[in-house]
Amino acid sequence: MNYSWHFLLMSVMYILAGVMHFIKPKAYLRIMPRYLPFHRLLVILSGIAEILLGIGILIAPLKDPAIYGIIIMLVIFLTVHFYMLSEKKASAGIPAWILILRIPLQFGLMYWAYSYL
Repeated sequence: MNYSWHFLLMSVMYILAGVMHFIKPKAYLRIMPRYLPFHRLLVILSGIAEILLGIGILIAPLKDPAIYGIIIMLVIFLTVHFYMLSEKKASAGIPAWILILRIPLQFGLMYWAYSYL
């Protein structure tokens, strides 16, 4: 298959984001909502999911299911973004206006993925 540079960018972005879960797990543990159990396991599983979905979109028979997986993952990750807005420690010192802008960014990422279906 011949992929556009922006499609490849999306793939690389999710793969690298997933790898970061293993390089900097403390950063992800800090932003995990308290009401979720097994924080370390969730960080590992979300990292694996990002890596596999980033690879999956490059494999023709897996492309569409992987894109749907990315959209579902981004919807789930919205809980983290809202949690970061509500908890000072989880905000990691990021200004509130940036945290607020990240929410519509999630929807932009969902649309970006959806546009390849």
